[in-house]
Amino acid sequence: MSFSLGVDRIVTELDFVRLHKLGTSHMPAGFPDVLELAEQVASPVVPPDVVTMYSQIDLLEAGADRPRRLTLCYPQDAEPAQGFISVLSPLGASLLGLRVGARARWRTPQGEQRQARVLAILFQPEASGDYTT
Repeated sequence: MSFSLGVDRIVTELDFVRLHKLGTSHMPAGFPDVLELAEQVASPVVPPDVVTMYSQIDLLEAGADRPRRLTLCYPQDAEPAQGFISVLSPLGASLLGLRVGARARWRTPQGEQRQARVLAILFQPEASGDYTT
């Protein structure tokens, strides 16, 4: 498993459906279980402090001096050098559904354990009234 199941997560119903359409064979180990255990909510009622798809966040990795700004996206939109992180990457999968203040935990492809705290959500589509992105 590449990240912790023990963290409460909230996922919009739309994100849940879209992620399952990508196919579980493309998902990081354990991510299908995380999705199944997450609380599913309608997009208009997702709390504004929850990381959803296309949320832009500030994240402080353990041991780092400064936060990183990332946008969680689908694989076809991933541009890691620009801060667009695929939800199917170990880091991306560890972020989906977390609340501000929560710790993301994941394992890099090289097997290294990492963790970071979600400091802020700078933009969440649902909070701005966008329920279809």
